[in-house]
Amino acid sequence: MNKFTHIFIALILVAYYSFAQEVKQPKNNPEYLETNILGQGIKITLEFNSGPEIYYPLMAVWIEDMKGNYIQTLYVAKSIAKSYFKYGIIDDNRWESGPKRIPAALPYWSHKRGIKAKDGYYLPTKENPIIDAYTGATPTDDFILKTKTDTITPNRFKILFEINQSWDWNEYWTNDKYPDDKHYKTSAQPAVVYAAEINLESDKKEYKMEAIGHSHFSGKNGNLYPDLTTLTTALEIANKIIIKINK
Repeated sequence: MNKFTHIFIALILVAYYSFAQEVKQPKNNPEYLETNILGQGIKITLEFNSGPEIYYPLMAVWIEDMKGNYIQTLYVAKSIAKSYFKYGIIDDNRWESGPKRIPAALPYWSHKRGIKAKDGYYLPTKENPIIDAYTGATPTDDFILKTKTDTITPNRFKILFEINQSWDWNEYWTNDKYPDDKHYKTSAQPAVVYAAEINLESDKKEYKMEAIGHSHFSGKNGNLYPDLTTLTTALEIANKIIIKINK
C-alpha cells in the first residue's frame, strides 16, 4: 500500500472509534448498587455509562445545598470509606490487603465532608469509618446506583460526583511533574468532579451531570479547579452520568 492508502485507512479508523465512543449505550446488564435503604428522603437513581478509559476508578456521590454546603454522602467506594484496600501494603515483595491513605483519590468530596483525621488527612479511618449504609464495592463498568437522602431535602440542591483513577498520566500530568510529592506519584491526572442542580419544584425528572472542574492533584486542599484543558483520558472514564429523581 502507498502512503495515501495508509493515511486513508488511518482516517477511517479515527472516524470509527470517535463514532463508537459517541454512540456508546449502557449495557443490558449494568451492575446495581443500593445505598441508604433506610433513608426517609427522596429517591435518587444515578445511571453511569462508562467511557473507554475506565479502569478501576474510585468514586463518591454526595449532595450539597445551592451555596455549596455539604449535606450528606450518598455513596463512596468502600476502600475509601474504611481506609482499607485490596492492594494496600507490600509484604515480601507482594501486594497484600491492608490500610492505606490516598488523599489524592477524592479530595473534593473528603474536604467537603470536613472531618479531619489525626494524621491530618480529610479521609475516613479504620477507627472512624463511614458506615456500610453509604458504601459499596467499586464498579468497574456501567452501573446503576439507587439511593435515598437521609431526610427531606431543600427544594433546590446539588448532586456531586467525583471520580479518580490512578496511573493515568498524560503529556501534561507526567510521572515526574511533582517528583517530591508521594501522593501525586500514584495519582497522575486529578479527580474529575461532576454536578447536577436539582429543582424539586419543576416537572423535570432527569438531569445530566456535567464536569465542572478537577480536584487538587495530590489532595492537599479541597479546592475546585474549573480548567479542564489539561485533562485527557480522565474525562473519558465516564461517558454519561444521568440523575433521576423520584420525590
